[in-house]
Amino acid sequence: MTTHRIFDWTPAAVVFDCDGTLVDSERHWQQARDTVLRGHGVVPDAEFTHRSKGLHYTECGALMARLAGRPDRAEEMTRQLLAAFRALVARDPVPMPGARSLVTALSRAVPLAVASNCPADVVEFSLESVGLRHHFRHIVVPGAGVRPKPHPDTYAEAARRLGVECGRALAVEDSLNGLKAAGAAGLRALGVGRRPGGEAVALADLWVDTLEDPGLLAWARGTTALRGEPGGTRPSRPRPTVPRQGGAPRSGTSAVPRRQTWDGSG
Repeated sequence: MTTHRIFDWTPAAVVFDCDGTLVDSERHWQQARDTVLRGHGVVPDAEFTHRSKGLHYTECGALMARLAGRPDRAEEMTRQLLAAFRALVARDPVPMPGARSLVTALSRAVPLAVASNCPADVVEFSLESVGLRHHFRHIVVPGAGVRPKPHPDTYAEAARRLGVECGRALAVEDSLNGLKAAGAAGLRALGVGRRPGGEAVALADLWVDTLEDPGLLAWARGTTALRGEPGGTRPSRPRPTVPRQGGAPRSGTSAVPRRQTWDGSG
């Protein structure tokens, strides 16, 4: 395995997902989904939890309505879902481990944006609540011709607003749908999370357990010194310790091969 797809490269911009990547809010979404479903007499199971992660909130509301046997109440359940989520975030806003350090380091070197499936006001509130909003130039969410993940639109639009080609931008994601969106748009992708599925890992150029990963933070801090360097290449230097194929990991960082980009069929 090699990390050259990320660690030997300096992106021109970085686009982050929000929920579960920057803000520890996926647990809030899960609790909100469970609360709404139970209120309609449905006990959520592991399959529902897996299917709902990373879905656009309107699609999640429709899914819950179908599970409850009341597809006609999709809009109502979507409103209930958003209300429950906002209340939970307001009570307990928590950044993901390493998010502040990584965002701060990268913001000193390259422009940043957020691409999310959530409503804009929810993303704004979540980022403000953990003190990260001021680092991001743009927040891109579905609407006005921008389709939700797994379509490429949010990432493609974020790169456009930041003034960079998609191939020169990096996406940071924790969900399968988000990684599909980033790949479809042509961004390189950093995946993060402790229990990724095989498909998600295969879609990332690099996977880390946490944004606190020492190799990742060392790379991010190194981008500051390279700001404005032509071509976005970095000089030769010792690479962060990484797992070797067939051997035991020596740090939290792991790398995976790059996937093909979108063919326009999504």
